[in-house]
Amino acid sequence: MASCAFPLLAQSIFPPSDFTYFHSVSPLKTVHRSRRKSRRNGAIILTMAAANAASNGAGGVNPTKLVTFLGKGGSGKTTASIFAAQHYAMLGLKTCLVIHSQDPSPEYLLNCKIGSSPTKCNDNLSAVRLETTKMILEPLKRLKQADARVNMTQGVLEGVVGEELGVLPGMDSIFSVLEIENLVGFIRNNVSQKNNEKPKFDIVVYDGISTEETIRMIGATSKSRLYLKYMRNLAEKTDLGRVASPSILRLVDDALSLSGRGNNLNGRTSSEIWDYLETTLTKLSSVFAEPEKFGCYLMMDPNNPMSVNSALRYWGCAIQAGAQVSGAFGITAPDSLIALGETVENNFSPLPCAFVPYLKLNNRLNWNEIMVGNQSEGARNILSETNKKSLLNSVKFNPSDKSVKLFMPGFDKSEIKLYQFRGGSELLVEAGDQRRVIRLPSEIQGKVGGAKFVDRSLVITMR
Repeated sequence: MASCAFPLLAQSIFPPSDFTYFHSVSPLKTVHRSRRKSRRNGAIILTMAAANAASNGAGGVNPTKLVTFLGKGGSGKTTASIFAAQHYAMLGLKTCLVIHSQDPSPEYLLNCKIGSSPTKCNDNLSAVRLETTKMILEPLKRLKQADARVNMTQGVLEGVVGEELGVLPGMDSIFSVLEIENLVGFIRNNVSQKNNEKPKFDIVVYDGISTEETIRMIGATSKSRLYLKYMRNLAEKTDLGRVASPSILRLVDDALSLSGRGNNLNGRTSSEIWDYLETTLTKLSSVFAEPEKFGCYLMMDPNNPMSVNSALRYWGCAIQAGAQVSGAFGITAPDSLIALGETVENNFSPLPCAFVPYLKLNNRLNWNEIMVGNQSEGARNILSETNKKSLLNSVKFNPSDKSVKLFMPGFDKSEIKLYQFRGGSELLVEAGDQRRVIRLPSEIQGKVGGAKFVDRSLVITMR
């Protein structure tokens, strides 16, 4: 298997002077909006709330949307998460804010005690703090119940005491994925053929342990497909796999059935089960590119160049993980908006950009006043936007000159490597500790002839 890595031209994180900006909510305009425009944008938000109420009243079942923020520690991700949760709750959407840390700041900002189960903070808004020591217990309970039915471990699993188990490295992310799935229902909403159950929440806002862990979780479904392929080969082509895999699959299916998410895998052939799992991962990975199901936003402190550069890097990493980034937010004092507005837009165009209001923490926060203020308007408009046409296409194929254009903000030439392992049908791109497979259309399949940077994009020529 051959591999190749190509030298790339240096890039600037700033677009050229003649670059055209699209869909940008300017902080300059946010500061100087007229009252007439404020009333008009306020009417848009009220119209969205009315449309949501009408949809619920008509009995329509909309999938739960997951919203998260990416940025350097201290950039305001928790503040933005609470702001977003308040926004969606004011629209009449049942919203759950999910905090995965022991930081007490969210309780202070919400003036609400947050526990390990959803706690109602105000109308339409609940909050929950994920604690892995508690999240371990429910999956273990389901496995014990399933094992009692299939008798796979012959009672050994029943002797495991969940309350004495500690948390090992990596378990936080694994069990938080299971809990988010329980709240959002990606499998229920996107895979199950019989889904008439109304979701408990319309919006789930996730404030994770770190941006790196969140990006790993976003890319988990697409990256798992290759592991599934090798596991299938092991199960179908080895004696050990042919003996063990049927029992393991039955145990997993019984555990899912006890949680209400079983898909009746019993009775299917092994080939049908593996095909089903492959289809499931394919559907789940596509969720993160759909703005009506997943909202991913960058967060930064425009006064801090390291925070801005980190947000740019996380933008590229999110693209590598298979997600669409829907906007960029800055958080700063009101008197700095005009000076920093162009800095944010120049770096993050064509993403829509706005500022999250600066919060004075010396007094109890009045979220009703904060949300209806002029400083909140631009950010609320971006959070309400779900138009697919405004999203940036990160991969563009040009059959006329046999080239592929990959939008990769935040990276330089020394950080990107290109590989080909299966002839000329695929292209593997490695950057930001992420690997992404680009499947090439038949018109441009071949070997890589060269690559260069043009305006934050990697242009690859095939031959």
